[in-house]
Amino acid sequence: MKRESFGSRLGFLLVSVGCAVGIGNVWKFPYVTGENGGGIFVLFYLLFLLVMGVPVLTMELAVGRASRKSAVQGYQALEPKGSRWHIHGWFCVLGCTLLMMYYTTVSGWMLGYFVKFAAGSFSGLEGAAVDGVFSAMLASPGEMSLWMALTVVGGFLVCSFGLQGGLEKVTKVMMLGLLLLIALLAIHSLTLEGAGEGVRFYLLPDMERATAVGLGGVVTAAMNQAFFTLSLGIAAMEVFGSYMSREHTLTSEALRICALDTFVALMAGLIIFPACFSFGVRPDSGPDLIFLTLPKVFLGMAGGRLWGTLFFLFMTFASFSTVIAVFENLMSNCIDNFGWSRKKASLICGVVILLASLPCVLGFNLWGDVKLLGRGVLDFEDFLVSNLLLPLGSMVYLLFCVTKWGWGFDSYLAEANAGKGIKMPRWLKTYFQFILPVLILVILAQGL
Repeated sequence: MKRESFGSRLGFLLVSVGCAVGIGNVWKFPYVTGENGGGIFVLFYLLFLLVMGVPVLTMELAVGRASRKSAVQGYQALEPKGSRWHIHGWFCVLGCTLLMMYYTTVSGWMLGYFVKFAAGSFSGLEGAAVDGVFSAMLASPGEMSLWMALTVVGGFLVCSFGLQGGLEKVTKVMMLGLLLLIALLAIHSLTLEGAGEGVRFYLLPDMERATAVGLGGVVTAAMNQAFFTLSLGIAAMEVFGSYMSREHTLTSEALRICALDTFVALMAGLIIFPACFSFGVRPDSGPDLIFLTLPKVFLGMAGGRLWGTLFFLFMTFASFSTVIAVFENLMSNCIDNFGWSRKKASLICGVVILLASLPCVLGFNLWGDVKLLGRGVLDFEDFLVSNLLLPLGSMVYLLFCVTKWGWGFDSYLAEANAGKGIKMPRWLKTYFQFILPVLILVILAQGL
């Protein structure tokens, strides 16, 4: 069967960015930036994105583009005879499955809040009553399952129509809509009274705040954010390499993906901080910011129902673009490894993910007392993916591409530099072999 391919370079970039852009871009990046000295943190973040994120991203894409296969068969096509690098491909499948076991629930929350704002469910609510909407949703396994199921069914339905006819077509619309929405929301936030204070807190370098955290703390936070923003190590990006052309170098494409991902993250802060400071609200981290704090801010604005609806539509696009990108990865592995048709893969994978997502849903209500290593179901699943599979998987891709026991540096470099654009310099080989592994080990150690 002939390998599918993207219909355009724009399609590849938007799908790849859609995979990278997620919920963390919206709530985590702005908050962490503000708490770590504003512009100082951003500079360190960009530095680590260049020295860690871009290289590993090119390696994932290189394995995909050179092999024209998904994770397992991609390794098999490139690995030395008799080696077992392809075993990591199955861990990539596991990682993508685990990610979707909780991400579909969180994406469902975004969809639910979009519908609630659009339907006027928040109209007239104040204070604790706004908080109660989120609490009631978490306490209802039926409502949580509904939003999660709509996300899963909708995602696999999109993917069932093929790469160009489904994933690429829908992601183009969503990502262009996301960029339009984020610009509109940012402009509106910047026009609010007192918005300037929020912008200064967010982006201006503040040595006092940076000193309070400690320079080491700022550097560590920037390294973590830069590493995790692209979700590298579980082949979420590798599969898109298998669909792309060899017209442009992988360094050029990786830089463009990182630039768009960072743009969305920065713009999200220009939505959140001016709005919060305008209404005298200090932004908090985590779900509280999205589901408790911001709804109150929107309800205090003129036209709050509209702005709340647009914000959660933006959040739905951001999360759903990640969902369908990872679904495509899972389906591609099933098609390559088991010879399934796309329709069969979408049906079977859809049922598996639907059932596998239920523990996360129930972990907030019926299974609320269940603890795994002292964590709730969602936190445990997130720990396995973010703290173990992502850094370990990135290390495997790195060693596979730069050591003689794997694909080898020369083969990787030839693939990365095929096409026009920015070339990966050969002199970085020593850095890739001896320094970058240490940085990834630091990330791994911090997460344990």
